[in-house]
Amino acid sequence: MDNSKPTKRIIIGSDHAGYSLKEHIISSLSDKGFIIIDIGTHSKQSCDYPVFASKLCDRLNKGSADLGILCCGTGIGMSIAANKIKGIRAAACSDIYSAKYTRLHNDANVLCLGARVIGEGLADELVNIFISTEFEGGKHKRRVDMISALEQ
Repeated sequence: MDNSKPTKRIIIGSDHAGYSLKEHIISSLSDKGFIIIDIGTHSKQSCDYPVFASKLCDRLNKGSADLGILCCGTGIGMSIAANKIKGIRAAACSDIYSAKYTRLHNDANVLCLGARVIGEGLADELVNIFISTEFEGGKHKRRVDMISALEQ
């Protein structure tokens, strides 16, 4: 990690299906020096993913972190729930291209991953790309602003 830049704060959450992947990502990012905020769940006991999507997004909107990561079985439920919250642009990604361009062109602030869809190795790659890619702006800012206007 580049020590000349401030450390990014990453908020992460999961339901029971994404718990193991969440724990793996926390370990990987902590080893790289990122500041991690774990909002749960804290076990494999069945729970409701919208609770954790809401909790993460509310904290992200309050400035507790720079970016968020949500894990569930497919990543889809978390992304649907997260995108109901004003100010959130969540993307379920299972390939490198999507993880890069959801940040570069869509300024996504939450990455949603499916523990039953991808393995830990691919998850590490997706997280690293998502976190290290900056929003390109330009014509894409106009489009992101148009998306934000839909929330009104």
